[in-house]
Amino acid sequence: DLGGDSLRIPSPSPDILKIGFIGAGNMAFGIAKGILSGNVLPANVKVSAPSSRNLGRFQELGIAVTHSNIEVVCGSDVVFVAVKPHLVPLVLKEVTQHVTDRHMIVSVAAGVTLATLEELLPENSVAIRLMPNLPCLVQEGALLFARGSHAKQEDSALLRSLLHRCGLVEEGPEAWIDIHTGLSGSGVAFVYLFAEALAEGAVKMGMPSALAHSIASQTVLGAGRLLRDSGKHPAQLRSEVCTPGGTTIYGLHTLEQGGVRASTMSAVESATERARELEKKKGF
Repeated sequence: DLGGDSLRIPSPSPDILKIGFIGAGNMAFGIAKGILSGNVLPANVKVSAPSSRNLGRFQELGIAVTHSNIEVVCGSDVVFVAVKPHLVPLVLKEVTQHVTDRHMIVSVAAGVTLATLEELLPENSVAIRLMPNLPCLVQEGALLFARGSHAKQEDSALLRSLLHRCGLVEEGPEAWIDIHTGLSGSGVAFVYLFAEALAEGAVKMGMPSALAHSIASQTVLGAGRLLRDSGKHPAQLRSEVCTPGGTTIYGLHTLEQGGVRASTMSAVESATERARELEKKKGF
């Protein structure tokens, strides 16, 4: 018989774990895909949602679906709460009497604090707050999580082992979650804006639109991979592309004149401040 604690000790075979999802949106789907590409079998995963609209794609992965949140909680060791933030109190109040000390509750809801989660859950519950981003859908996400007051080091290790195929998984204090939202949650859209502008520049100079967008997306992807895999500071890679008197330094000068660097820093700041504001407003 595997006791609750032994289930939360990282093991080379997380396939013994039962994983549940409450909510069937993009974040739940991205995380589920990542978990399944690790060691977890579809038979050990279950997802609930009030309507069948988003459940089909989970069924295609071999995941069992239900309309009962209680069924998911009762049959799972790790439960991802991936519903809209305003629904979190309703959902947790519904399932709270079924949450035991063997459960790990992982909230993916933006702006819902660990203090709120712990207030809504039974005493001593293991709660973790996780902030993923959209590229989780292609297993290239950037995920940051913060542990609640009753979550231990082994809970962190277990969550990492479950999520490692989703992309980059890091742990930090809860105060970093809002910064991560500005940097990476919203940052994805900032990169898309830049990619769109790159393509439009090429269209202006005479390249067909479809080709320009295709090359722009590959440029962003290639630059990102090289940045990540080389471990070099972006300024170093940038200087390696710049030959004296060449095309790149001319283009970079134009970008600096347009204030791209300051605008980008301000965009991360604005998005972070907005995340903090929304968090204060929730106050459930």
